[in-house]
Amino acid sequence: MTTLLPKLRAMITVHYAEGLQYRAELILWILSNLLPFILMGVWMQAGLSGRFGSMTAVDFARYFFAAFIVRNLTLVWVVWDFEQDVVTGTLSHQLLHPIDPGWRYLARHLAERLTRLPFLAIFIVAFFLIYPTAIWTLSISQVLIAAAAIGMTFTMRYIVQYAFAMLAFWTERAHAIEQLWFLPYMFLSGMVAPLELYPQALRDVLPYTPFPYLIWFPVRVLLGDEVNLPLGFAVMTFWTIVAWTIYRLLWRAGLKRYSAMGA
Repeated sequence: MTTLLPKLRAMITVHYAEGLQYRAELILWILSNLLPFILMGVWMQAGLSGRFGSMTAVDFARYFFAAFIVRNLTLVWVVWDFEQDVVTGTLSHQLLHPIDPGWRYLARHLAERLTRLPFLAIFIVAFFLIYPTAIWTLSISQVLIAAAAIGMTFTMRYIVQYAFAMLAFWTERAHAIEQLWFLPYMFLSGMVAPLELYPQALRDVLPYTPFPYLIWFPVRVLLGDEVNLPLGFAVMTFWTIVAWTIYRLLWRAGLKRYSAMGA
């Protein structure tokens, strides 16, 4: 770790400088993640009917705005980068370096998060100016727990997608297989609706799957709501270890196949 951290810091610095050159493109990527705002408008209007229990229009506004923040801070696209490097042969050069390629992709993701922060701050200020009644406050301990939850969500999502990326050793469309994950992610993560509105039978099972911890769990923690923190972090750790194990098995098998093809 003593040799890895300086290398990781250097790679983050390089990718951060590179990202600053494409700020206009970055704004477009942020705008492409406005789905929570669209859903917020729909659910806020529905919340005015009073038919959704204790959730009001303001609650829906807070929830989907927090979902927007979480989604931007945990966005992962490593499957596309890795797939392209395998198809074009760029991975061969990376394998000659004394560092796992996964750290390079991770550094690129972390640097991109840093370039997003100023633009996210603008969105936050604009949102609270438009909806001042939706402002909420957090204690320092709640902020730290929320940061840990979002960080764990990003870690789990990154490793899960990196495991999918290993399929690029066998197919040129690994991202198409990863898209099979997208449908349950949309409906079971809390992206399209708070999980409190789901049938009780489904809510009893979901906490043991990885999906609620991609959106719903970090959102609730960010809002300062009461959630089962020990269970949440335990389940995220479990699925992260499972994904890591699958990644390592596919990585070793994939490298043998990659080398056998003359790479």
